[in-house]
Amino acid sequence: MIPRVSNMPRELVLPLDIALNIASFLQVPDLCSLGSCSGFWRELCASDFIWISLSRKRWPSIDFCDEITRSEEQSSQYVEQPVSSLQGWKNLYIKWHKVMAGRATSVVQLVKQRSQTGSLEVADYLRAIKDLCSTKLGFRDVQLFLFTSEHDVLLNLIGVHYCLFGLGVPAEDVCQALSISHISERQVCVRWWKLGRWFHGFRLRDESRSRRITLRNLVMAKEEEVMGVLLRGAVHEVLRVQISSRIESPSWASIHS
Repeated sequence: MIPRVSNMPRELVLPLDIALNIASFLQVPDLCSLGSCSGFWRELCASDFIWISLSRKRWPSIDFCDEITRSEEQSSQYVEQPVSSLQGWKNLYIKWHKVMAGRATSVVQLVKQRSQTGSLEVADYLRAIKDLCSTKLGFRDVQLFLFTSEHDVLLNLIGVHYCLFGLGVPAEDVCQALSISHISERQVCVRWWKLGRWFHGFRLRDESRSRRITLRNLVMAKEEEVMGVLLRGAVHEVLRVQISSRIESPSWASIHS
């Protein structure tokens, strides 16, 4: 259903349905820019017709019907408070954007605290992935809050892992997002220690392996062994796993350090 726009200018060349269709293809920053052009575009670009699609596309796992009902109930209880100029789905979109930004910040702070030496133990790595899964961040949220060169590559990697295995985003789409963010060629180094094998009744020394790989190659399964280690963590014969953004890490000198 096409929304009604009260202040349609007489000089508008495009029919309303075509103007609305054009606006619906825009990303949020471009949509907000278009809305600042005139009163007509401001009203059209704020219509629920557009923002309901943006909200559901960005956060498919959120039940927005419950959110709308809850917002209406709260508004009826506090009628004495001034009503926001942003109504309906646009207001809800802005609210959830702020919520997701806060949730992403919590994960970022956790990783920064655990990786002050430039490396991250796999237990902390998997904990960050688990925390992300509980946040309901969408693919666009990851691009905005984790796929940035301002963050350490360890956070980029955690975002990649979450997109592939938490959200089920196709590898090609993740690669494209990394390329747009100019971080696809950033490298991480994964090192793991394996229990020594038994040989003629004697157990050999523990083995250590390491791989340095770009985020793009990791997404495209160029190093399946590395991804397998990251998924499983320190279990069975794998004694310890560390992920580093540096070529060398002093803490890797000994498995018992």
